[in-house]
Amino acid sequence: MSRKEQHLEQGIHTDFKNEMTYGEYLQLDQLLSCQKGLANHHDEMLFIIIHQATELWMKLILHELDEAIHHIKQGELSAAFKMLARVSKIQSQIIQSWDVLSTLTPSEYIQFRDQLGQSSGFQSFQYRLIEFALGHKSPHIMKIYEKDEGLKKRLEKAYQSPSIYDVAIMALARAGFKINPEVLERDWSLPYEGDESVVQAWLQVYQDVENYWDLYQLAEKLVDIEDWLQQWRFRHMKTVERIIGFKRGTGGSSGVQYLKQVLDHRFFPELWDLRTKL
Repeated sequence: MSRKEQHLEQGIHTDFKNEMTYGEYLQLDQLLSCQKGLANHHDEMLFIIIHQATELWMKLILHELDEAIHHIKQGELSAAFKMLARVSKIQSQIIQSWDVLSTLTPSEYIQFRDQLGQSSGFQSFQYRLIEFALGHKSPHIMKIYEKDEGLKKRLEKAYQSPSIYDVAIMALARAGFKINPEVLERDWSLPYEGDESVVQAWLQVYQDVENYWDLYQLAEKLVDIEDWLQQWRFRHMKTVERIIGFKRGTGGSSGVQYLKQVLDHRFFPELWDLRTKL
């Protein structure tokens, strides 16, 4: 038996002359050529890859969140559950990446930190899109992206659109719960501040899980996502503190102080408050 026949028998394909390869499908030439450091320092590769990989994971989070929002709008809650569960799994992967980045010591980081200039993770537009999708909207954030008109338009569209929590509240209304009309017809660009009618609706869902199983599942999926996001924020804050202490961030943010402040922010307030009320 020839080597080629042996490979075919073993399920190994060897002739790619006229067929697409693994590397071509994934465009690995382009992907693996994007890690270009500026300081020629060994540990800069770690810093770049961690952040690039995080951006790829965030791209997938947005892909899943956008589709989940669409399905919830259509009343197709079950279809959204798989996507939201996937988002939580992705978040767990991103959290673990801080363990790798934390192997970067302060002495190593200062060898190339100046090369970052004013660039900062604070400027990540995908992170902002995720915040918008979850309902955290701040007008001053938009000023960061004025340099890129196309990107600014994309952000503005997301900024003006209902968040996943907004469409979850719409689902409560469709199920017959009496939701304050001002909540259902509000300006989507404003941050959500909570409403008693929403509190009462979620309380009824949690007190009668059997009859409102889909809404209960939706609520728990949202809590999962916020829980993981806060864990990500905490690991971010502790990793930054471990590497640069309380220095200001490269983009001008207050660094650890800012990261501590955002830990107190809640995306879905009623879903947390009801736990005390039950």
